[in-house]
Amino acid sequence: MTRVGGQSPGPGTPDDEPKQAGHHSGHTAESAWRAWDGWDAIPDVDLPANGARVLVVSAHPDDDVLAVGGLLLRLRTRGCVVSFVCATDGEASHPGSPTLSPARLALHRGDELRRAWARLGHAASSQTLLHLQDGRLRDARAELATRLAPHLDGVALALAPWSGDGHPDHEACGRAALAAAQRAAGTPTVCEYPVWAWHWAAPGGVSLPLPRARAVRLQPDERLAKAEAINCFRSQLEPLSDDPADAAVLPHPVLAHFTRGVEVVFE
Repeated sequence: MTRVGGQSPGPGTPDDEPKQAGHHSGHTAESAWRAWDGWDAIPDVDLPANGARVLVVSAHPDDDVLAVGGLLLRLRTRGCVVSFVCATDGEASHPGSPTLSPARLALHRGDELRRAWARLGHAASSQTLLHLQDGRLRDARAELATRLAPHLDGVALALAPWSGDGHPDHEACGRAALAAAQRAAGTPTVCEYPVWAWHWAAPGGVSLPLPRARAVRLQPDERLAKAEAINCFRSQLEPLSDDPADAAVLPHPVLAHFTRGVEVVFE
């Protein structure tokens, strides 16, 4: 995840208008989501069979682990052949940092991501970082779709950020994955995972496509592994220094959305 300032208007904003996302004073607290009575009505996700190929696409190092880390472990234990593509290096998470340059931050975040994937059983899985510019994926959406297309051939399931997530990079990445899947051999199923949406959407509201929602109800070992994988992202969890530009991107109110016992994708 990369910090983007301001309040998200949520999905439905015209494509030519800039979208902003962030954890602001009007955010939806995780306690409201955990008290929501709609979880039981969400059906379980159907997973591909043992040996099936799965592609996991993310905009930034950590998006996939935060949103569906438990599912990533389950796919591994199920025997699926999982590969990963991360569009950016996440170098824009701390703009103006006096501590780490964008180049050094990119190296840190790549190392963190590989450690997190390894904790979820994917140390030997195919891992590709495309090194596109963090914060500018909307401008590179066509290029991203083109570069994703070869990775999608023969894939049964693709996981990608939700195209209505309210974060410009997440949305561009999700739309690129959907476009690439249309051109891929076999036309894989694409499931989209929300990230920023948990901050601005309201339980039971109309902002989320709940009729398309599918749940991954995590087992204790999956929750533990996910928590340990998230803990790999020290550059996002802790301030880089006392300077305001080095503030944590994932303070507790943000992180709380990703520690619950159920994950959600949209089919």
